[in-house]
Amino acid sequence: MNNIIITERVPLEKKLQLLYALQLVDTSYDELQELKGDLPQIVQELEQTLDAKKTLKKELEKTAKESITQRNAADAEIIRFKELIEKYKNQQFQVKTNKQYDALAREIDYCQEQIVKLQKEMDVLEGKAAISKEDAQKLAPEIEALEKQLAEKRKELAAINKEHEDEELKLKKQREKIVEKLTKTDYKMYERIRAARDGKAVVPVRRNSCAGCYNRVPPQKILELRKNNALHTCERCGRILVSDEIVEKAKTLL
Repeated sequence: MNNIIITERVPLEKKLQLLYALQLVDTSYDELQELKGDLPQIVQELEQTLDAKKTLKKELEKTAKESITQRNAADAEIIRFKELIEKYKNQQFQVKTNKQYDALAREIDYCQEQIVKLQKEMDVLEGKAAISKEDAQKLAPEIEALEKQLAEKRKELAAINKEHEDEELKLKKQREKIVEKLTKTDYKMYERIRAARDGKAVVPVRRNSCAGCYNRVPPQKILELRKNNALHTCERCGRILVSDEIVEKAKTLL
C-alpha cells in the first residue's frame, strides 16, 4: 500500500514546502512552551482551586446568614404562639360552656406543640449557622495561601513569557503567513495528524526510515517521494513524509 494522497490548488512541491515549514514553526513553538515546564498547568490548577474555595466560602457564608434569618423567624413565631397561649388562657376564664373551654384548650395544646417544634428547628438552624460560619472562617487562611502561591507562580510564568515574547510573536506571524497559503483542507489534514501524533504531522525520511515512528520506508516509495509530485504518508503512523529537498526549501520560507 503506497498511502498517496493527491491534493490540488497549490502546486504539490510548494504545498509540501509549506506543510513542512509549518511543522518547523510549530515544533519551535512547542519547544518554547516546554521551557515553561508545568507552570502554565500549575497556574491554571491554582486558579481553579482558588475559584472553587472562594465559591465554597461564599456559599457557606450565605448558608450561615440564611440560617440565622430562619432562626430569627422561628423565634418570632415562638413569641407569637406564646402570646396566643396567654390570650387563650385568659379567654378560658371568660367562657360559659365546657365546649368552648375545651376548644381553647386544644388551641393551647396546638400552640405548645408548635413551640416545641420551632425550638427544635431553632437548635438545628443555630447549629447549621455555627458550622457554616466556622467552615467559612477555616477557608480564609487557605484562600490567602492560595492567592499568595498563585501570585508567585504567575510572576514566574510572566518572567518566562517576557523572556521569549519576541520569539513567540515571530513564530505566530510566520505561522499565520504559512497558513494563509494553505487550503482549508490541507490545514485541517495537518492539524488532525498533528493532534494524533504528538505534534509531529510532517517528517523527513532519515536513513530510509520515517523520522516520526522510525518505521522503514520501502526503497520504491523513497524514489517516488523524491519526485515531490505527490503527498506520501507513513504506512505505520500516517505522518506526511517529505524529501530532503523539501526540507531544505521549506527552511527558506521562514
